[in-house]
Amino acid sequence: MINDLWYKNALIYCLSVETFMDANGDGVGDFQGLARRVEYLHGLGVTAIWLMPFQPSPGKDDGYDVIDYYNVDPRFGTLGDFVEFTHRCKQYGVRVIIDLVVNHTSDQHPWFQDARSDPQSKYRDWYVWSKKKPDNAHKGMVFPGVQDATWTYDKAARSWYFHRFYKFQPDLNTANPAVQAEIFKIMGFWIQLGVSGFRMDAVPFVIAEKGPNLEKPKEQFDMLRAFRQFLQWRQGDAIILAEANVPPEATLPYVGEDGDRLQMMFNFHVNQHLFYALAAADTRPLAKALEETRVLPPTAQWAHFLRNHDELDLGRLTEEQRQSVFAAFGPEPDMQLYDRGIRRRLAPMLDGDIRRLRLAYSLMLTLPGTPVLRYGDELGMGDDLTLPERYCARTPMQWSSEPQGGFSKSATTVSPVISGGPYGYEHLNAAEQRREPESLQNWLERAVRMRAEIPEIGWGEFHVIDVGDPAILALRYDWRNNSALFLHNFDGRAHEVVFETGLEGEEGSHLINLLSDDHSQADDGRRHCVLLDAYEYRWYRVGGLDYLLVRSEF
Repeated sequence: MINDLWYKNALIYCLSVETFMDANGDGVGDFQGLARRVEYLHGLGVTAIWLMPFQPSPGKDDGYDVIDYYNVDPRFGTLGDFVEFTHRCKQYGVRVIIDLVVNHTSDQHPWFQDARSDPQSKYRDWYVWSKKKPDNAHKGMVFPGVQDATWTYDKAARSWYFHRFYKFQPDLNTANPAVQAEIFKIMGFWIQLGVSGFRMDAVPFVIAEKGPNLEKPKEQFDMLRAFRQFLQWRQGDAIILAEANVPPEATLPYVGEDGDRLQMMFNFHVNQHLFYALAAADTRPLAKALEETRVLPPTAQWAHFLRNHDELDLGRLTEEQRQSVFAAFGPEPDMQLYDRGIRRRLAPMLDGDIRRLRLAYSLMLTLPGTPVLRYGDELGMGDDLTLPERYCARTPMQWSSEPQGGFSKSATTVSPVISGGPYGYEHLNAAEQRREPESLQNWLERAVRMRAEIPEIGWGEFHVIDVGDPAILALRYDWRNNSALFLHNFDGRAHEVVFETGLEGEEGSHLINLLSDDHSQADDGRRHCVLLDAYEYRWYRVGGLDYLLVRSEF
């Protein structure tokens, strides 16, 4: 089967089954409820749904502590319900990708229980052990301030076991060929049930060497090529979207110089500098980050996002930049997390300002790559800072002004629905926004529809244009003799952008505004002058000549 690179011009929508729609009234979202909302997602322009973990789990880490990779948590339904859901998605041309959490299991997984109870167990070497407490047992924690070690003593095993994350999530020994074979089996199982790929959790930790007192664990990148080859054998267009928060210079080994490893990666580097640009109205570090991540081969693709289900990690910014973002978007201690990030949703971070929200989503849709939207963000949903850690941004979807936001008919829900205040379900919900022509939801639906008609963004070569004004980001794309230009003003005041189109001695192009009838015609042959109001953006297709030169007049 030939890989058609469908992910190049996709819109991915991330959701948790648990908090999306409850069909049976028990207060917990389920696959039957999700299946009823496929039409809604299709109408929004979603082409792929990314499901957070839904397998059986004790639920200590929101499902990322798996106890059975081959089933559905009974709270969410059955395997039959899952297949009905994927079949419904197929009817609407919507693909499904699911979380693949194979860096660790739950400590309640039968593999670990067998491994700890018997040194001769076949599963003993599926995990990472040490007879003595390693010297580095208190280093390398993923959740500093919450997690205090990466090695824990197990009385039954009479050994220390390694866990990069919480102590109830022992790491799998992924270098073990038997473990790798099991990962192939897991992928093959879900492919057979209708999924089109996987969002692989914590990829750098999956491929890293694991053992006591390793100073610099080496990455086993050949493992990624094996994953890619297996998927191509089973289903040619299946993909892996990698969660790999690595610096730009470390990116290429994950996708392969020839594009023979992972197909997609989240662009954490650009994401962090994007929020600095939103906070400081300074796009220069963002422009540099875009240039620094230009390294992917043609078949690979970045996934761009604004906020996801984790904290907004600011670890790659300078201290001054980080403090600027904290001051703008997370000034209070309960808004911050793990000494490195912000745990709020996007809308509260931007004070619910519809202009800034539209600017942010316009930017996400026009960055070089594939946009990933978090459930509820199309409404501008808020957060509940009274909930611990990252759960504050994982509240139930707000469908209507009915009790519990239309999410469930139960008096109690898996997580409290946001009620009261500017982000309460009583007036911030999908039903209300559907009826309001200029709501964020309807605006985003129109923008997504237009984005699908601009394949240059996903397929073309991009250029960051220096317009001499740090508040303005100008991006141009060229693909198959077509060009598109996008302007974004990050400042709270108006800015004028002056540029030229066309070549010396030739008549200039005209710019066709793709979101309104406010086109731009060169006033003296080639010279354009565009006024961008506070937080305004423009999407242009370049008419006439395909060449576009932007020149500073400042």
